[in-house]
Amino acid sequence: MYPLECTEKKLTRLKDRIEKGEQVRILIAGLGSVGSYLLDYLINLNDSNVEILVVGRKFEHLEKTVNIVKTAACIRGSLASKISMKVVDLGHPREIADLLYATKPDFLVNSSRAYSGLKYGTISWHQIRAYGLWAPLSVKYIKNIMHACGEMDSPPVVINTSYSDATNRWVGTAGLPTPDFGSGNLNHLVPRIKFAVSKTLGVQNLKRIDVTLATSHFHDVLISKEGRTEGVDPLARIEVDGQTVDLDWGKIYSMCAISMPTDYTRNMMNASSNFEIFTKSLEAIRCRSCQKFHSPGVAGLLGGYPIQVDFSPSSTSGARVSIYEKHFSYEDMAENNRLSFYLDGIQEVEAGSLVFTDELLLKVKKAFGCNLPKRVHIDDSEAVADQLIQEILEPQSMLTLKIT
Repeated sequence: MYPLECTEKKLTRLKDRIEKGEQVRILIAGLGSVGSYLLDYLINLNDSNVEILVVGRKFEHLEKTVNIVKTAACIRGSLASKISMKVVDLGHPREIADLLYATKPDFLVNSSRAYSGLKYGTISWHQIRAYGLWAPLSVKYIKNIMHACGEMDSPPVVINTSYSDATNRWVGTAGLPTPDFGSGNLNHLVPRIKFAVSKTLGVQNLKRIDVTLATSHFHDVLISKEGRTEGVDPLARIEVDGQTVDLDWGKIYSMCAISMPTDYTRNMMNASSNFEIFTKSLEAIRCRSCQKFHSPGVAGLLGGYPIQVDFSPSSTSGARVSIYEKHFSYEDMAENNRLSFYLDGIQEVEAGSLVFTDELLLKVKKAFGCNLPKRVHIDDSEAVADQLIQEILEPQSMLTLKIT
């Protein structure tokens, strides 16, 4: 068993607060499409014991988004949660630390983006077939958030939405606290597998189907887009009514390539992943139950893993929060993630540095004329992020405008 002791400590502290009748506080950092969808889903819980705080740089944007979500929730009759807003610049760790001291959230969801309004993958995938080059952009705000969390005696459970497969480890190996969980990525693949199993076996009730999956962002994208694995098969297990089912994985993966939008509405999935982590953790505590979900970047590990949160009275596991190892050992999952991750353009993350693969560097040079450094220390990540914006994102954005 691979226990997640830091996260367990945080959730145990939350359990003690809940038992005293205290409110559960969740903070959403960044109110773009992911944050806005998440706010809507949380409000729809209609739970008066959940307080929601949204933060961002512009009050006008926060106010408009909160107003429309509150109005819609009021129409549905599900406006029980208290909602508040704060203006914070996530580029300044001191502002974040002051906010956390003042509000003391139990959960913090980082849904911020360094370059908003554009899905990076729409630029890179068809040309270099890897997402890892965007990691310096993705780490920009989460490193500041974790710096602020490092000053707290009782930090929140942090869920990072921004390429957490790599960035969670990146901040951790730089000497900062690691986010507890990541969202998205392999979470998007699990439902597709369920749909394929349902169609193959004629099992209409998806709740009867359980999927256990360990893989990185690369295979989520590759299988979701193209229905294949490129020689590195994820570790995956299907159970129906608790019994393992052996199916043709090639056929299952081919059925996972279903039509999806490429605009901001895709972020419904990422927001739902955040929602699942929050609600299942809360359910495990409130109902004294055992809950399973998937998370990339958990506890600063590369790639994605199945997770178990177990607060049931009959638990004999010895850990309340751990990697779920019923079907696969942690060591096997870690190795599979490493192989998958290499295909996404990242060779390793160690000692505060992210190391790109030689293959990725050549592809980026050929496709965009951009010479990325082989090794990027987290202290240099913002300079490389600026390079990505100036040499790739802005020219590609202008090209898209001309075409349209």
